[in-house]
Amino acid sequence: MNIVFMGTPDFAVESLKKLYESGHNILAVISQPDRKAGRGMNVVPTPVKEYAESKGLKVYQPERIRKDEELIQKIKDMKPDVIVVVAFGQILPQEVLDIPKYGSINVHGSLLPKYRGAAPIQWSVINGDTVTGITTMMMDAGMDTGDMLEKYEVEIDDNDTYGTLYEKLKVAGGKAIVKTLEKVAEGSVSRVKQGDDFTMAPMIEKEMGEIDWNKSSKEIRNLIRGFNPMPGAYSYVGEERIKVWTAELTDQVAEEAVPGDIIVASEKNGLLVKTGDGVLELTEIQMPNQKRMTAKEYLRGHKLDIKNLGGNV
Repeated sequence: MNIVFMGTPDFAVESLKKLYESGHNILAVISQPDRKAGRGMNVVPTPVKEYAESKGLKVYQPERIRKDEELIQKIKDMKPDVIVVVAFGQILPQEVLDIPKYGSINVHGSLLPKYRGAAPIQWSVINGDTVTGITTMMMDAGMDTGDMLEKYEVEIDDNDTYGTLYEKLKVAGGKAIVKTLEKVAEGSVSRVKQGDDFTMAPMIEKEMGEIDWNKSSKEIRNLIRGFNPMPGAYSYVGEERIKVWTAELTDQVAEEAVPGDIIVASEKNGLLVKTGDGVLELTEIQMPNQKRMTAKEYLRGHKLDIKNLGGNV
């Protein structure tokens, strides 16, 4: 098939790679503009651009595609069979969606109609789901509201974080889009309309990562998993913000304590904190201006001279 591919982060690279390796004709790749990043604030190409240029593919990087009439006309002139969109990062106007012969197809990181929106992978972990997946769908003017085409389920293991699940779904996305286009070419793909039973997955903000110790141990652990590796769940040791990267459930009981109380803080037994329904062990933490380390490593050389995290008392 003749394809125009739109994507930006490394999540989209796997789909582009699989399409390229499957022998499809990639007419052009459209990605977000390069941005400054890192400590030196150097301009860094998007992962999709890097891969595309390594394969000699033509790349366009519009600041706002809906206002770039010249690029829209170029896409029309290419006469693509399909536009494939994977985490592009811009809303496409209907004029663009209607260009291809077979329409525009999106690779979405959840089993629609669940989790429409910007952060489906993180919310599936935060909400404690045990299964998620990839849905390929026809794009329309709504937010993830188009007809569903193919679904590819992925299990969420108990120790999966946002980062590990992201990697699983990235691979699944590549498989799903290749399979979808095979069926499109055969004329065997089925379109299923979405119902009204859906959950929004809004963009993750750093402030959402503050731990509420009144919640259950499982809810807090899921939040920690869903914010790992970015932007990181956190609490406070006095005035200092402490990031919590991993935690484990325990069968400890601390009936006299209040949520946020530090039950144990020692090199031998680790860091245990009272939650709304039990006690949670914080296994990997990061103090301000320090590297990530296990709680036991940190407590080998430091003391926590405070009774409660988060300022509950």
